[in-house]
Amino acid sequence: MRFKKQIFGFMDMLRFKKLVPKRREHLANGSSAPLPENYKVNILAKKLHPGSMKVELTDIREVSSGIKEFVFKRLDENSFPFFRAGQYVSVSCKIGESFVSRPYSIASSPRDALNNRLAIAVEDAGFFSGYMNREAKIGDRFDMTEPSGAFHYEKLRDKKHIACVAGGSGITPFISMAKSMAEKDEEYEMTLFYGARDEAHLAYKSELDILSATGLKVIYVLSDEKNEKYEHGFITAALLEKYVDIQNVTFFLCGPKNMYAFIQKELSPYNLPVKAIRKDASSCGDRDIENPAVFSLKVHIRDDIRTVNAYENETLLTALERAGISVPNKCRAGGCGYCHSKLIKGEFYVADGRDGRREADKKFGFIHPCVTYPSSDIEIDIPVTE
Repeated sequence: MRFKKQIFGFMDMLRFKKLVPKRREHLANGSSAPLPENYKVNILAKKLHPGSMKVELTDIREVSSGIKEFVFKRLDENSFPFFRAGQYVSVSCKIGESFVSRPYSIASSPRDALNNRLAIAVEDAGFFSGYMNREAKIGDRFDMTEPSGAFHYEKLRDKKHIACVAGGSGITPFISMAKSMAEKDEEYEMTLFYGARDEAHLAYKSELDILSATGLKVIYVLSDEKNEKYEHGFITAALLEKYVDIQNVTFFLCGPKNMYAFIQKELSPYNLPVKAIRKDASSCGDRDIENPAVFSLKVHIRDDIRTVNAYENETLLTALERAGISVPNKCRAGGCGYCHSKLIKGEFYVADGRDGRREADKKFGFIHPCVTYPSSDIEIDIPVTE
């Protein structure tokens, strides 16, 4: 209904009084056809952000010594959501009495997702990853979160030329990024420095050699083996300078913590801005505590209240999973906020450099169980898993 301002104010008041009757008249004369049950924007939103997905393992292959690739298809839909190369998914299942999950970077390309194919690479280390490498078989079914994470190229933030530094199984997100570049979904130029102990531990070597023919530049660096085909030693600033202009690239790092510390120390003399060095977050593990104390962890999930043991050296999330309690989580690194929970009482410790809470969360007593360790008996309220 159009409203034209009148010269005299009282005329506006009279017309304003008629607004409600006029609206009722329009509603009475409107169509009685029912509104659509599904709007296109909601359908698209559900495809891109399904929350959780039911998946089946369709293929397993070894990609290097100690690392296997696992390929999944989605059961509840005929495709995976399109994602940004470099992102991760969290895979979960019940192992014995424990309900366990772990985040893994996606190795396949975003286009593969549309063909109902999603691949991750898993190193045979740790409880869940060890289970995947030694016991998982084709046909097994898992729960999987939608692709998530900020470890991806962003045109407005990053340089056109990206220098990717991978250590061990940290090669996984860069396989996806290289494929996305080859498929013309991304416009960056990519130089990849890949460090491993020896040639046998270079995962996806054949795929990387093929991708090298499409524009990817790969520099292999072996620490324990001398081979004239590869660089030897560690990925130092001198080695980086040999292949890229350090001041005119954005660095993407994925690998162990020691690699992050070493690379950042090597790059510190260059005074690069914070945004020039991107690090993929790793899961938060156990604290190094001798003879850890055992505390009581009381958890509320709506009307379900349970009490379990929680060790001083393990995160609250680990304690809950060990007790077979399924709780929401994705990154296990304190950043995504998906496990955001209310602290009712108790003392706790947050892993160094992992406190991704907002100031409001801290003020009103919220924690992220994935990076929080008990320092006393503790009680929390956790949201329900989707």
